[in-house]
Order: sequence, then structure tokens, then C-alpha cells
Amino acid sequence: MSSSRPRLPDVSVTQLEYLVAVHQTTTWAEAAKSLGVSQSALSQGLAELQRRLGIQLFSWEGRRRVPLETARHVTEHARRILAQTGDLAAWAERVRAGSAGKLRVGMIDAAAVDHFGETLREFRENRPELDLHVIVGPSSQLLQGLSTGDLDLAVCVQPDDPGVTNVPLLEEELLVYGPPGVRQSEPTLWGPWVTFPQGSLTRDLIGKALRSLRAPFDVVAESNQPEVLSEMVLIGMGWTVLPRIQAERPPASLTPIRQTPLLKRTLVAATRHTGLANPAAIELTEELQRHAADMS
Repeated sequence: MSSSRPRLPDVSVTQLEYLVAVHQTTTWAEAAKSLGVSQSALSQGLAELQRRLGIQLFSWEGRRRVPLETARHVTEHARRILAQTGDLAAWAERVRAGSAGKLRVGMIDAAAVDHFGETLREFRENRPELDLHVIVGPSSQLLQGLSTGDLDLAVCVQPDDPGVTNVPLLEEELLVYGPPGVRQSEPTLWGPWVTFPQGSLTRDLIGKALRSLRAPFDVVAESNQPEVLSEMVLIGMGWTVLPRIQAERPPASLTPIRQTPLLKRTLVAATRHTGLANPAAIELTEELQRHAADMS
């Protein structure tokens, strides 16, 4: 009985690295230099990749080679393969060395500063052999880092992404804050708003919650930094929705329009759904869960 699966092309990880490097740089010479190979070797490797795939990836415009639409699709696939191959290589290295190795963690600001800063400090101190690197950024940036293999673990707002495994940590209440002197009023009179930029998971949650109350969501200013949003509210630029722990601490010390939260968001420990878990990421997730349980 013949298999219905197509025959897999005999492509190499090196060829996929060549393709991604060409996509990330402006010239083939620059791509070759970034890989530490000659431009001739780069050209031969990509020519062989085209031959083995049986499709053309580049065309000539004068003396320049430009990628076709097929190259974009193959490059996206190559990024995922390289990220997972990197996971495999790192996992194998940890098994050989019998050590935790390197752990790259991304956290949103609330997680890194307000909730889990002490947990991170203790985790690092108790594992001096661990190369722990922490990046603070918005959830969308951290999830992108997970997908490309630049992060092993992200503590962020819970995403709706089948490629990510989520471990719930805690829920945060977000409240509505208005400029000084603003009194409690009907939601239809709220705003305008200063909030997180487009693409923010929290902004999407805020917009949905406000619309459910028939409140307008006219955004006049954006920032990824809660401190900046709080200061904008203080100077009367607009209203905002933030976690209490961020909005009500000095120097801003905002007062909510009402004590009832507008919404709750769930913070999770997120990892790629690849099946090869970083042992240090598992340990840190367990520590975060214990700390979150102590706070509840």
C-alpha cells in the first residue's frame, strides 16, 4: 500500500539558515558575513535549496537577486523549523551537560515589577550556574519572541493562540480612572482615553469591556508604559483603565471613578507548544505559581 503523504524534500538546516539570513539582511554579502560563510557558499546553498524544493525562490532584477512570493512562505516555515531545532539543540546540550544552561524569560512590566520581581531575584540567587536573561515588554512582543525561539518563557496576558501552552498564574482587576476633579458618571460620558497601543492584548480587553457598557472608546494617546498613561490622566489628557497596583501607587496615585473593576485579565506563564520543555523554565513556572498562590 502506498502512502498518501508527499515525499519530504531533503533540505538541510543550514540551507534554511541561509534563507532566513538573506531575508533579514539587505544584501547577500551582508547575509554571508553574518553567517561566517563566503558569498559563493551562500549562493550555492540557496541554489541547492531551490533544486531540492523544486520551486524558484529568487529572480533577477538587473544584477540583483530579489525574493519571490514563494520565498516569503518558505522563510516563514524556515523560521519555525529553526526555532524548534534550536529547542532540540538546547535540550540535548542540557542533557549532556546535566545543568540548567540558559533561560530567556520575557515579562510584562506588571509581572516583572509589581508581582514577581522578588521571585525572579530569589530564583537567580538560588541558581548561580543558570544564565538567566529577562526582557520586559508588552505581551504581543513577548509572544512573538516565543514563536521565533528568542524566549523560553513569557509571563504575559493570556493569549488566544493554539501554538502556546499557558499556565494561569493570577488575575488582575483593572479599574477606570479619570482626570482630577472628574466625578462618577454614566459610562456613556466616559473618555476620551489614553491607553495601550494597537495590538495590545490588554487594549483589546479594555475596548471589549467598554463597548459592553456602551461607553465610547475614543483614543487620543497611546503608550506601553502604565506610568506614562497615569501621568497623562493627571494632566487631564484623558481617562485610562489600569490595574490598581499600577495606577494608585505614587507619584500618580490615581483614584478610580468607581470601585467596581471594569474587567479582569489573567496573567499566565506561556511556553511554545513544542513538547521539548526547558527544565529551568518548568522550575521558574512552579516558583511563580507558588508565589501567586501566596498572594491570593
